[in-house]
Amino acid sequence: MAASSIARSPVNPIVRHVICRASPSDHLSKTSLTIHGHYPKRCRHVPLLASLHGDTTRNNDRNAQALELQRVLDDFPYDVIPNDPTMLPTPLSSTQLSNSVSDGSRVRVAYQGVPGAYSESAAEKAYPNCEAVPCEQFDTAFEAVEKWLVDRAVLPIENSLGGSIHRNYDLLLRHRLHIVGEVKFAVRHCLLANHGVEVEDLKRVLSHPQALSQCEDTLSRLGLVKEAVDDTAGAAKHIASYKLKDAGAVASTTAAMIYGLNILAQDIQDDSDNVTRFLMLAREPIIPGIDRPFKTSIVFSLEEGPGVLFKALAVFALRQINLTKIESRPLRKQLLGASDDSNNGYPKYFDYLFYVDFEASMADEKAQNALRHLKEFATYLRVLGSYPVDTSMI
Repeated sequence: MAASSIARSPVNPIVRHVICRASPSDHLSKTSLTIHGHYPKRCRHVPLLASLHGDTTRNNDRNAQALELQRVLDDFPYDVIPNDPTMLPTPLSSTQLSNSVSDGSRVRVAYQGVPGAYSESAAEKAYPNCEAVPCEQFDTAFEAVEKWLVDRAVLPIENSLGGSIHRNYDLLLRHRLHIVGEVKFAVRHCLLANHGVEVEDLKRVLSHPQALSQCEDTLSRLGLVKEAVDDTAGAAKHIASYKLKDAGAVASTTAAMIYGLNILAQDIQDDSDNVTRFLMLAREPIIPGIDRPFKTSIVFSLEEGPGVLFKALAVFALRQINLTKIESRPLRKQLLGASDDSNNGYPKYFDYLFYVDFEASMADEKAQNALRHLKEFATYLRVLGSYPVDTSMI
């Protein structure tokens, strides 16, 4: 594993070397980066500047990989950005994937957003006492895991009110990460504003599109103009930073505390049962078992034709396997405008991918037989992960 090029900041490097260490959270042996150097003890995040360009490669022999990484990165001149301990960590960006100093005893988990985001709370529920690493975009969180900068990523996949997060379905296909778990998190939205601002002073409200849609009735009743931003906590941070008097944010109570905002109203979501399901992603799959409830996620494509999807889903029904989710997404770069013989003269516009979750472990013979059956007529089939079901009380 090697970095092809590094963009460095003109500050004094104080980190001396990088060593490879197996993450204590993993059952499988793998390599993670731990930074050592002479720096004072600070808050849990100390951002570093280090841009990695190009894809990293992985050797089949993990011991050889660790030795090679040690050789290449020994005395590597990473630079540390001086940071006020009271400041919050800067989210990782796709063009500048920053590393954070870790003491090696906690799992490092990437999430999308800024501190105070619901995703951060979900990451801490999935991995208690983890070192949560904020990322600007969903893509960045995937890349951070692939580049060994973090151990895991926890990302939303669906909400009980807003539906599926389509971007993450597409990214699951684009990247080679594995689903190793799920966590369900109850989302309770609040209307936040700067101190001294009342509800009647507000003209607009900022938040993530999903959060705005989940509070549609309340926000419409208040007559507020809805403005979409990247994440809920980011909206809270924005109105606090610019001391806006005419704008509020839909975010969590944690975000209100972090950014010093006043809570004008609590539980403003349209339905009290507002739950978001998050996926836990890793570089390696876990070994599925049959000792507890398991779920398996797959993605497949089919040739067009009458009853083909029915036949695909029948492989599960014939074996009494319950489906919990099915999502269809267009297969990109497959737009066709001309008709062909297989469509009986009708224009063929899209090829589709089908994402399916079913209640069975890949250690179960009936699940293996179902996928063997499906593979007989699927044009593409990939297992995204087989992992324990989150049965905890939300």
